[in-house]
Amino acid sequence: MKERGKGGANTLTGLNFERKVDFLTLLGQVPGYRVEDSRRKAGHEIYYRDELVARCFRKNAFYSFLEEKRINWKPLISKKLLPDDALLVIIRDTLFIIEVKYQQVAGSVDEKLQTCDFKRKQYLKLVSSLELKVEYVYVLNDWFKDPKYKDVLDYIHSVNCHYKFNELPLRWIGLPDAKPC
Repeated sequence: MKERGKGGANTLTGLNFERKVDFLTLLGQVPGYRVEDSRRKAGHEIYYRDELVARCFRKNAFYSFLEEKRINWKPLISKKLLPDDALLVIIRDTLFIIEVKYQQVAGSVDEKLQTCDFKRKQYLKLVSSLELKVEYVYVLNDWFKDPKYKDVLDYIHSVNCHYKFNELPLRWIGLPDAKPC
């Protein structure tokens, strides 16, 4: 987490991904935030100062959410996509697909980064009846700052997908910055 960020003294402005870590664990450590396993609904509920601000669905929990909303995914797409984290930010009516890519050696992640446009469009098909926007974002480590990734990073932006390095700013996804209580 980033201390002394924008917005005032000691404001936490984002989640710092120094290595591949658990999104919900990081968020639950931010002052003012609470993450609860939803017993009545799919996924996890995210509260900020006791107000429900988001829901998070991992892997197959996303399909439980679709079922909860009476959406049959099978006629919409031919194969399940299993998101690392699908974060529904309630106030923005936006579903953020968050994929953390942490690389230390060359590997298959290079080509996976090029699939964001296809996947974003598949998620749009799945939630179009809910009138949700879909944002696809990679959280990348410094490995991807190497100039050999310039074309891929340019492509990600050109197809209306996003990437952030090491941190996911809370305000950017529509969640409140943590302010001292």
